Amino acid sequence: MSRSLKKMVFWFSRRSHLPVILIGGLVVLVLFFNDETSMQLNLRYQREINELNREIRLNRDSAAYYRGKREAILNGADHLERIAREQYHLQRPTEDVYILVEK
Repeated sequence: MSRSLKKMVFWFSRRSHLPVILIGGLVVLVLFFNDETSMQLNLRYQREINELNREIRLNRDSAAYYRGKREAILNGADHLERIAREQYHLQRPTEDVYILVEK
């Protein structure tokens, strides 16, 4: 029995990659459970970065829209009059204004 046990131990020591498995397990433990370098923390930061990038894109689009409106107002008096009539319901003294509301 001791001979077969010795053969089994010899085979296991020759075939097993125990040091590689231990080092790999240690790396996995450090990556997933260390507070400073955890994958969970990394994923949370990546989601936050993506959300902030999306917000930046939306703000750039809004800024471009309002910049274009401002340029149109500064360069054209007819555009200014149209905005005043549509958004602020202004009228000339001889005009009647009808406001249509969709339901």
